[in-house]
Amino acid sequence: MYPKPRPSLSPNTYDFESLPLVKPTGFREYDARWWFGHPASDQPPELNLMGVQALGMGLGTLIGRMGVKREIVTGHDFRSYSSSIKYALITGLMAAGCKVHDIGLAMSPMAYFAQFALDAPAVAMVTASHNDNGWTGVKMGAQRPVTFGPDEMSQLREIVLAGDFELPGGGSYHFVENFPERYIQDLTSRPKLKRKLKVIAACGNGTAGAFAPRILEALGCEVVPLDAELDFTFPNYNPNPEDMEMLHAMAAAVRKHGADVALGFDGDGDRCGVVDENGDEIFADKIGAMLARDLTRVHGPSQFVVDVKSTGLFLTDPVLLELGAKTDYWKTGHSYIKRRVKELNALAGFEKSGHFFFNAPVGRGYDDGLVTAIAVIDMLERNPDKTMSQLYAELPKTWGSPTMSPHCADEVKYDVVTRVVKRFEEMKERGETVAGQPIRDLITVNGIRVVTQDGTWGLVRASSNKPELVVVIESPVSEARLKEMFAAVDKILRENPEVGAYNQTI
Repeated sequence: MYPKPRPSLSPNTYDFESLPLVKPTGFREYDARWWFGHPASDQPPELNLMGVQALGMGLGTLIGRMGVKREIVTGHDFRSYSSSIKYALITGLMAAGCKVHDIGLAMSPMAYFAQFALDAPAVAMVTASHNDNGWTGVKMGAQRPVTFGPDEMSQLREIVLAGDFELPGGGSYHFVENFPERYIQDLTSRPKLKRKLKVIAACGNGTAGAFAPRILEALGCEVVPLDAELDFTFPNYNPNPEDMEMLHAMAAAVRKHGADVALGFDGDGDRCGVVDENGDEIFADKIGAMLARDLTRVHGPSQFVVDVKSTGLFLTDPVLLELGAKTDYWKTGHSYIKRRVKELNALAGFEKSGHFFFNAPVGRGYDDGLVTAIAVIDMLERNPDKTMSQLYAELPKTWGSPTMSPHCADEVKYDVVTRVVKRFEEMKERGETVAGQPIRDLITVNGIRVVTQDGTWGLVRASSNKPELVVVIESPVSEARLKEMFAAVDKILRENPEVGAYNQTI
């Protein structure tokens, strides 16, 4: 009999060392994230190693109940505690009868690739992605190339918290030696670039530093590594290509080295950010629009999927419309977009956070920052007389905000969003204006996207993996309209005292 997981335990106690700790809020919409603890913080842990073992038991149980063969790939990112968490997870998986293929230190897309390369149906990648040190998490799936969504995560949560485990034993463990070589070979077995490109490979001292510079160099790029040394303390900035601090470091490196482009990878290598040859950042949704143009020219009229945080250009760009591109706006979250790309058999899916998904012939349907980087490089190769900034300038002009994240506790963030949705719906019913304009549309597939008459829009949704809200603003009119819309949205948010300070603003 295995003890039932507890929602809270005090460190440095007998119970903490003898009972599984699993805080229920760690089960998110499409992956799991917990505060594991950090010496510099007095925040109590939400998970202990015995809790991780329970998670492994629950995951193995769920895989079996889904009718999936109990065979799974595991890997871990470069943090001081990730390998110990992975091995605790593995003991739970083996107790639940799973055959485990451990690929060792890896980026998340390497684990997804391993599902295909090793013919294993399931995956459990231990990573906190770009979250601060002290956080941990697991990205999971049992139907390649998609990962778990709300239904599977809800089932997993119920199994783990209830201690409803099936533990037949009989599991096994196999460490796959030199697996990164197979992944690198897969991406680089192609003709080298003909265009001479100098590329900044920015890794933020995260896991991608062990792989990205080498892959880009093998493709024929002149590579300038930036913060590519593995250092789990993240001494410069968190490896997050959405964060302005990382983007500014990339911009400075481009100017210093006279590079053609900077490509920045997040902590677990499944996202890619872009800075042009002038040192100007290009937000990921605009990169998606540029790639949609490029891929549609190569492959003909194509279906795309984008998240609700993304630019409105996918529906209004005259070039995309002329080329026959079709775009579906869907819920934010890598599992949501990944699944939607598969459902619609779309050529690609683009998420504003930088998670890009390419189906055949470009990719295998999962998010991979290196596959995205290669798509950007190939676009430059196909346009030898144009710079990155020139390709970007060909898009219709819009003014967009970064992804802004005011703090809001996990326990209340969805309630706050429900209140905000209701508030805007009531305003529309009463014919009230937002930022001086009538409300043209309210999109509620994921939070709320408020669109005014002139096409300016603002989005509010709950973050799926952190105690935050997500706010994004865009205007096709002017920067002044962008700021007016932000002020209007923020005013509504401030009606809720649970909403805290922003990580960044405009």
